[in-house]
Amino acid sequence: MNEPNNISTTATATGKRLVVLGAGESGVGAAYLAQQQGYDVFVSDFGAIADQYKAQLQGWNIRFEEKQHTEAEIFKAAEVVKSPGIPEKAPLIKALREKGIPVISEIEFAGRYTNANIIGITGSNGKTTTSSLTYHILKNAGLNVGLAGNIGKSFAYQVATQKFDHYVLELSSFMLDDMYKFRVNIAVLLNITPDHLDRYDYQLQNYADSKFRIAQNQTADDYFIYCADDAETLKGMATRTFAAQLLPFSISKTLPLGAYLNGEELTINTPNNHLQMTITKLALQGKHNIYNSMASGIVSKVLELRNDNIRESMGDFKSVPHRLEHVADISGIRFINDSKATNVNSTWYALESMPDNKVVLILGGVDKGNDYNELTSLVKSKVKAIVCLGTNNQRIHDAFADEVKNIVDTTSAKDAVAAAYKLATKGDTVLLSPACASFDLFKNYEERGNQFKQAVMEL
Repeated sequence: MNEPNNISTTATATGKRLVVLGAGESGVGAAYLAQQQGYDVFVSDFGAIADQYKAQLQGWNIRFEEKQHTEAEIFKAAEVVKSPGIPEKAPLIKALREKGIPVISEIEFAGRYTNANIIGITGSNGKTTTSSLTYHILKNAGLNVGLAGNIGKSFAYQVATQKFDHYVLELSSFMLDDMYKFRVNIAVLLNITPDHLDRYDYQLQNYADSKFRIAQNQTADDYFIYCADDAETLKGMATRTFAAQLLPFSISKTLPLGAYLNGEELTINTPNNHLQMTITKLALQGKHNIYNSMASGIVSKVLELRNDNIRESMGDFKSVPHRLEHVADISGIRFINDSKATNVNSTWYALESMPDNKVVLILGGVDKGNDYNELTSLVKSKVKAIVCLGTNNQRIHDAFADEVKNIVDTTSAKDAVAAAYKLATKGDTVLLSPACASFDLFKNYEERGNQFKQAVMEL
């Protein structure tokens, strides 16, 4: 057979053909696990493959192509593992569906080869923090645990190379969309607010349906942990039945099972366990972080961890980068990196924790169908100036021109920081909380956050 252009010419394994679309962290991990399991593996990426991943594929003798999709190769697949970044509407995915070739996620594929206890965490906001905190608590308690999904090393790669008893998986809606038989033993749904609606026909219902897939294969031995204060979650639950045991959490009402707040006292009750601690001892402060801590605490008590271990870990946890991350105080001005706030609701949470009329807000990027009206009252009370960071900022101007006198446009992190510094005075906070994806000017939200931090340090 003639090799298509850009396909590596290394040897293939024999066996059932598995094609992996996308050669990022999840795709390369899936390819390695598939090869280990005896598949004939072929990796195809429409873009350029990063050097580190290309070197891994070459080192493992896995065939791949980049900067193209060779359909003659791809349509030979018995099954396809696709990157969560590839939309269902992509012509290649439509063609695979029409041919009846199964298309699944890396999580679905890797789940076939592990008997570990799965803790799956999803939600529009807070899932990275909650996943990291849960992992921190479990690891400190001595459990043999891995962290994967939308965070850390690929789940498939860890299944291929480690023997963890537990996995904490941060699960995005895109990952959940391509999960069919995968079972989550302890499922956490933090909240449902509009996000990624461009991938869901601009229908919140479609996006919510995706989030609830986390519970689709649960049994009576499993747990479904959810926020009893979240309207969209409650709306979705009203039309569904759940096989798992339900454990809600709330800061506004007392609950017999789950977690609730009474003043500054946090109480967690699971069927066999109980924990109390004051929220002043939590490392993560702010209303949204109380929810995150409640969810992690319930998981910990379901696993029957000791209260002392949980309290200690909840008290010494370090917040994840790019999520309300304190960067520096310069000339009495505080700089906060919240680059991970890629939707309106994340920015709402960030603003809610800020002082009145003291914020210079850096907003903008790729708008995913945002409704900025949700931010109007907070912007009015908290924000003294807005710095737009993006290539098209008109919708931000339209949304906030009546609330904020100073709105300026920039197209680089360096310029945004310089403009914000000029607009701020001693005692103010410069908050990067964009409410948008980063792909117009940056590779991802991490690069945006890192460039912001670098620009701050160069002031």
